[in-house]
Amino acid sequence: MSRVLITGAAGFLGSHLCDRFIKEGHQVVAMDNLITGSIKNLEHLFPLENFEFFHQDVSNYVHVSGDLDYILHFASPASPIDYLKIPIQTLKVSSLGTHNLLGLAKAKKAKILVASTSEVYGDPLQHPQSEEYWGNVNPIGPRGVYDEAKRFQEAITMAYHTYHGLDIAIVRIFNTYGPRMRLNDGRVLPAFIGQALRGEDLTVFGDGSQTRSFCYVDDLIEGIYSLLHADYPYPVNIGNPDEISILDFAEEIIKLTGTDQKIIFKELPKDDPMQRRPDIKKAKELLSWEPKVNRAEGLKITYEYFKSLSEEELYKMEHNDFTKYIKK
Repeated sequence: MSRVLITGAAGFLGSHLCDRFIKEGHQVVAMDNLITGSIKNLEHLFPLENFEFFHQDVSNYVHVSGDLDYILHFASPASPIDYLKIPIQTLKVSSLGTHNLLGLAKAKKAKILVASTSEVYGDPLQHPQSEEYWGNVNPIGPRGVYDEAKRFQEAITMAYHTYHGLDIAIVRIFNTYGPRMRLNDGRVLPAFIGQALRGEDLTVFGDGSQTRSFCYVDDLIEGIYSLLHADYPYPVNIGNPDEISILDFAEEIIKLTGTDQKIIFKELPKDDPMQRRPDIKKAKELLSWEPKVNRAEGLKITYEYFKSLSEEELYKMEHNDFTKYIKK
């Protein structure tokens, strides 16, 4: 039985990773400072003997006693509404936090997988985006705190690989959705669903011609799990290449929810990427991976999840009202 540390474990992706590793029989050490994550996402795992949780900020220090086989670094604010509110913490967790975890991986002789992002490509001039594309990023723009933090994260991780021989993996994650997303995290899919549930008009920024490609969370987790167990230290895109404009996506949400809301338009935020679509040839070749869940199926599951939550549960998700479970 392998022992794995997952940072950002109470977040959307981190909690699904915890589920996957528990399902595969691993011992899971979960870590989160709960600045954007919700302990509600892990509540079902606390009774298990092979699961433990630590309320800890990896930007300050990381201590884990005993052996570790794998480290998955997923601690970071991941949506514009978060990293615009907490820009310094966003920069620190992918720089100081990554440095701390690379040191831990070196000390424990563990393999480390770091969660990078399609945002390293910025507002891309290449379409679709392949791993060889260097990106078009504004380092001092409003999104720069996240984009550049992740670019630095990749650089220091690769430096530990080339200088120390550390076993690493780098996943570049494209837009992902599914149960446990926060309705108010600012990303387009939960924003649209939240507006539909509240009976509000759907807000499209710009003229809606900008595109995104949405990957269902189960597909993404499968890709990450496969990459961890591959022998490949360079970045790999994991995402769904099925591209759609934001305006067409808003229409899909209205049709899905059966609401009669209008679509209203607002000014496009600065440096908002106009195109986002992964080139996944490398994932197909290296991992024999490609997404299986189509958008219609995934959206239905996600919408039903949000509809099933009570007002009390939504409140707890947003306010982390589960402190009785936290082990310090």
